[in-house]
Amino acid sequence: MKVSDFDFNLPKELIAQSPLEKRDNSKLMVLNQVDNSLVHDNFYNIVNYFNRGDVLVLNETKVLPARLFGKKAQTMANIEILLLKEIDKDVWETLVKPARKIKVGDQVLFDNLLTATCLEVKDEGLRVFKMDYQGIFIEILDQLGSMPLPPYITEKLEEKNRYQTVYANKLGSAAAPTAGLHFTKELLEAIKNKGVEILYVTLHVGLGTFRPVNTDLVEEHHMHSEDYFISSDVASRLNDAVNNNKRIIAVGTTSIRVLESNFNDNKFNYGNFSTNIFIYPGYKFKVVDELITNFHLPKSSLIMLVSAFYNKESIMNAYIEAINKKYRFFSFGDSMYIKGAKRR
Repeated sequence: MKVSDFDFNLPKELIAQSPLEKRDNSKLMVLNQVDNSLVHDNFYNIVNYFNRGDVLVLNETKVLPARLFGKKAQTMANIEILLLKEIDKDVWETLVKPARKIKVGDQVLFDNLLTATCLEVKDEGLRVFKMDYQGIFIEILDQLGSMPLPPYITEKLEEKNRYQTVYANKLGSAAAPTAGLHFTKELLEAIKNKGVEILYVTLHVGLGTFRPVNTDLVEEHHMHSEDYFISSDVASRLNDAVNNNKRIIAVGTTSIRVLESNFNDNKFNYGNFSTNIFIYPGYKFKVVDELITNFHLPKSSLIMLVSAFYNKESIMNAYIEAINKKYRFFSFGDSMYIKGAKRR
């Protein structure tokens, strides 16, 4: 399968540079796998598409101010570090620019608050650093770090919390689970009042989600692992949903990767895990019936996942329709809801 099959031409002006004033005012494209219909709506009406007894699963990860700008101690060259994952106490896997300037033993200075010493050089611009500081690390990050907005967003984000979901709770992500950015507290309350059960899992977004696909063939792409967590209560409720044939609706590609990775031997399990699952057309979904997601980058692993959930032709046609209707794309863009027949 060719990566180029998932390419499309997007006018630059359709890349959303900032969030809407009201989160749930975004457009909503509703695709139905049963009758192949396509409906244009607004996100604040999404509650109308849910039924009593549905189970809505959201990723409650919280984004770190993970982008740090410092100076290489030896040369004072400018170095940018993106924190990806804490692999040991104060030891972080990071993405570095320019990576070629950082070798084992090199130090990067961040004002007088933080020193990062390179412990290991990995491929694809990855470096492992030991962080040395005085005080509490997250407080230092709040002072030094900035929100890790994707490179296609060039405007300054005025309010940091707009790159967080309203239910963000577990700190640890290098990027936001953007499908959840459309929800407001009032909308979540309306969904609960309709009799929909809302459950939270945690997947800390890292390189696996946002790394570009640089191979020619889809099957040759390597997904990096990401850590996730499911509580015992949520695992129990998800198992109840499966056993009672309730619809499971995933909010975002991160939630769907948690659910599909974790469901084994006909049940969900609780605890801390990691996943490098790569979902592309041909994948047979086990438990997720419906998906709420954003409009993704061309040739990305995310558009491949969405294409697997429905089919490539329908998704690519829907993207063309979205472009024609001037939908806003990517992180701060509009939303898609893929409905369909139950899988179980």
